[in-house]
Amino acid sequence: MSPIRIVIADDHAVLRAGLRSLLSAEEDFEVVGEAGDGAVCVELVAELEPDVVVMDLNMPTCSGLEALPIIKERLPNCKVLALTMHDDSAYLRTVLESGGAGFVLKQSAPDELLIAIRAVYDGGVYVNPRHTRVLLEEALEVSHPGDNNDKTRYQSLSERETQIFKLTALGHSNAEIAAMLFLSVKTVETYKARMMHKLGLHSRAALVRLALELGVLQ
Repeated sequence: MSPIRIVIADDHAVLRAGLRSLLSAEEDFEVVGEAGDGAVCVELVAELEPDVVVMDLNMPTCSGLEALPIIKERLPNCKVLALTMHDDSAYLRTVLESGGAGFVLKQSAPDELLIAIRAVYDGGVYVNPRHTRVLLEEALEVSHPGDNNDKTRYQSLSERETQIFKLTALGHSNAEIAAMLFLSVKTVETYKARMMHKLGLHSRAALVRLALELGVLQ
């Protein structure tokens, strides 16, 4: 039986090395490539055509959230497993709605990643049991797409507030946004607080949900 061919995508070289060591120790796994950002990952996947991509959501140049739908469009049979530090059901829904096959937290036990890779390779979807419960609870709620009031409030944001809205929705931290926009962290926090107030939002999960409903991340 051929091994499961895997590409690892994460911007931290030490973490990639650890993942390669962990996965290469499994007889049914073969790590065929590594990428440090989403754009490189997209090209690598097109070249190597792996079975599974283990990909961080938060990477420079092109994030995992941005790379995921591109990979699925170019290589529909490739299974993309998101690896992230964001313990947030909104990000999980983003991954699944973009064609991802599952979601593993970086703080999870190593065995969970091994189980998840085998599960998605076999055609399944991997979701941590705790997140499964959250998703089921959300599914029982009536879901309304972004209404005109949401769109009007979003359109009222300044250009800088809009940039910070999108970068926050993509999973970037305040420090990362500050570096990207050449601002201080305190300035980013001020813009973000103003933007959240204008939109009537109180959590990052709500912000990501609104971004999805408005189609901002497409």
